Amino acid sequence: MFSSFLLAVILLFILGAAVGSFLNVIIYRSVRNESWVWGRSKCEQCLKQLRWYDNIPLFSFFVLQGKCRYCHTPIAVTHPVIEFLTGTLFVWWYLGGTFFFHLTQRPFAYIQPLFWLVVGVLLVIIFFADALYSIIPDEAVGILAAVAFLYRVTLTASGVMQPADFLRTLGGVVICAGFFLSLWLITKGKGMGFGDVKFAVPFALLLGWPNVFVGLFLAFVIGGAVASVLLLLKKKKLKQAVPFGPFLIVSTLLTLVWGTTLLHWYLSRF
Repeated sequence: MFSSFLLAVILLFILGAAVGSFLNVIIYRSVRNESWVWGRSKCEQCLKQLRWYDNIPLFSFFVLQGKCRYCHTPIAVTHPVIEFLTGTLFVWWYLGGTFFFHLTQRPFAYIQPLFWLVVGVLLVIIFFADALYSIIPDEAVGILAAVAFLYRVTLTASGVMQPADFLRTLGGVVICAGFFLSLWLITKGKGMGFGDVKFAVPFALLLGWPNVFVGLFLAFVIGGAVASVLLLLKKKKLKQAVPFGPFLIVSTLLTLVWGTTLLHWYLSRF
C-alpha cells in the first residue's frame, strides 16, 4: 500500500517537473512574442538547438552543472526552480488538496481539483514572467480569467454558489480593475503596469467577495515591505519599478487559505 502511494507521489512529481520544463519555454517565448507551440528548444545565449537529453527536467541541469553543453554559459537557476515548484504543485494537489477541495457533489468532485491545478500552473507562468521580465503574458491572464469566470458561472448554475454572491464577485472585479486602472492613469504607468490592471480581473474572480479586499491589502503590504528591503539593500532605486504581479499572486495564495479568517479577525476588532 505504502509503495503504491510513494510511486504515485514520485510519478506525479516527475509529471509536474516535465510540465514545469514546458512552462519555462512558455515564459521565455511568450515575453518575446514567439510561438511556444512550434520550434525546438535552444540555448538562450548561443541559440544552439538542444538535444532531448539536455532537456530532462532537473536532471539535465545538475548533470551539466548548470551550464550550456555547447557555449558553457550558465543556465538560469530559475529553470530548475520552476520545474521543482511545478512538481511540488502536482504533489500538493495529490496530498494536501484533500484539505482544500471541499466540493463532493458530482461533477465538482472532479472539476474543482482540476480547476485549481490549472490555476496553479497559470499562476506559476504569470509569477515568473513578471518577476524575471516585468511582463505579464496576455494569453496566461486571458485563459486564467476565462477559466475562473466559467468556474464561477458553473457553480452558480448548479446551485453551489448563490446568484447574489456571483454578482458581488463581479462587483469586486469592477472595483478591483477600476482601482488598478485609476492608479495606472494617475501615475501614467509608472506606479502600476497595465498588465497588473488586466490581472486584476482573474485576481478578483478567484478570491471573490469580500476576500478580494483582503487580497488587495496583503498585496500592497507585502509589496511595500519587499520594496523597502530592496531600497535598504540598494538593489533598487526610489523611482525604479518593482513588478507587482508576484505580490498579487502571493497575496492570492495567502487569501485563498486564510482570507476569511483574517477578515473575521479584522472585523472583530470593531
